[in-house]
Amino acid sequence: MHWLYLGIAVVFEITVAIVAGKAQGFTRPLWTIATLVSGGIATYFLSLALLTFQVGVGYALWTSIAGVGIVILGALLFGQRLGWRKLLGIAVVIAGVVGLQLSGAA
Repeated sequence: MHWLYLGIAVVFEITVAIVAGKAQGFTRPLWTIATLVSGGIATYFLSLALLTFQVGVGYALWTSIAGVGIVILGALLFGQRLGWRKLLGIAVVIAGVVGLQLSGAA
């Protein structure tokens, strides 16, 4: 169940990144509310996942998986360029996530 909680937390963390850009420095009220609500939901589900995961491992998984998701969605939705350096960075992050999982820390 902790992986489901972490997955939900990641989805809402990615949502935070996307809608925070639309909030334009919190000058657009609806996007600001969406940012804050998404952040609250992400944090809530992260806290549930951390009941099982070690804090350092859970937080590292949450931020790294969300970061990769944001970069990929930036390329798919906003036409941001995915050069070889970004792809290499994504590969390194994925390797790190796999390494954390293989360490048996969850």
